[in-house]
Amino acid sequence: MRLSERVYERAMWALVWGAERLPWREGKILRAVEARKGLLDRIGAWARAHRDPRRPLLWMHASSVGEGLQAKAVLERVRERQPDLQIFYTYHSPSAEAWAAGLGVDGADCIPFDRGADMARTLAALRPRAIVFCKYDVWPVLTRLAHVLGIPVGLVSAVVAPDSKRLRSPARWLLREAYARLDRVGVVAQPDAERLVRLGVRPDRVRVTGDARIDQAWARAQAVDRAGALLGLLVDPRRVTLVAGSTWREDEARLVPAFHSVRGASPDFRLVLVPHEPARPHVEALEASFRGSGARLERHSTLGRSDWDVLVVDRVGILAELYGAGDLAYVGGAFGTRGIHSVLEPAALGLPVIFGPRHEAAREAAELVAAGGAFVVRDRDALIAVLRRLAAEREARRRAGAAARRYVESHLGGVERNAELVAELFGR
Repeated sequence: MRLSERVYERAMWALVWGAERLPWREGKILRAVEARKGLLDRIGAWARAHRDPRRPLLWMHASSVGEGLQAKAVLERVRERQPDLQIFYTYHSPSAEAWAAGLGVDGADCIPFDRGADMARTLAALRPRAIVFCKYDVWPVLTRLAHVLGIPVGLVSAVVAPDSKRLRSPARWLLREAYARLDRVGVVAQPDAERLVRLGVRPDRVRVTGDARIDQAWARAQAVDRAGALLGLLVDPRRVTLVAGSTWREDEARLVPAFHSVRGASPDFRLVLVPHEPARPHVEALEASFRGSGARLERHSTLGRSDWDVLVVDRVGILAELYGAGDLAYVGGAFGTRGIHSVLEPAALGLPVIFGPRHEAAREAAELVAAGGAFVVRDRDALIAVLRRLAAEREARRRAGAAARRYVESHLGGVERNAELVAELFGR
């Protein structure tokens, strides 16, 4: 074991000791510790009851729900290719527990803390044929033990941001051996490949496989039914509809006055506003900001008419389909610090996409702008200008929407390519 690995594992033991005992644990740390009480016994019990030694097992790990969504698409394709496979799925964030329970895998639970004894016991119970990480996480102790046991390890849908802390010391020094032991790495784009090589991945083991999220967004777009129950009272070809998705207060502070301004020039303009957190006080505050403007205001849960001007959505989980009611889209998160929401769903539906200036972490947002399918607005006045032009010019909307759709189409295939990489780990 190299010095960096000894330092890492001792640091992990110290972190876990502190998380379990120190009185000032904050909520997220406390939940992580609580979720792992009895974890090794649970995994052992699952293995005794369900592990079939005649079937190969894939251990797939994704840190949270966001990474898990990409893992899900790859897992489904892997299962199609290899029906005899058993799949055990782990996650780091306890918030992913309910989501993982509905994933359709053979078993799912938290990943153990990355310590030698814990990981050795887990490997002995699961006896995986291969281990695959999704997007970010690579656990050094687990990769070391897998290497000793001859278990191939892969990483799919991998990304490394230019400003990632992993590229700097001490993280780069601590993680280098883990990256060097990866047998197959599929990255979203070539810059990710170059950064992973800097982190220690062997150049001959990394290739561009694409982003599984794009295939998922495309599939959701193809399934949208504009004449169905959800969109029946929302679609109106005689009017121009902006769907503003996953908005925060910073977005809404610009969207509300922009709507009033654009509607003054284009009376047929209307807005579907989908806040990221539609708690009742927030929804009521949003509705109050439109009263007195003359706009006909409706709430989605009580919608019974089609002649509305502003629709405030007070449900979650339907945004991808709601974009199907739009002629253009605004994607929230890029005026604040929380990060931009996915731009892929509206782009896959052929909508021009608009968002704020803080979108650096989302490569696809910048690429959509370069392709002509998206617009960056840096303040309220810029938002008003873009909305006024797109609301008034049908051909401008058509061109931008077609460019957005072409971008998505040109990047399809990530699920299949990542599934092929996983198959290679099994020697198939």
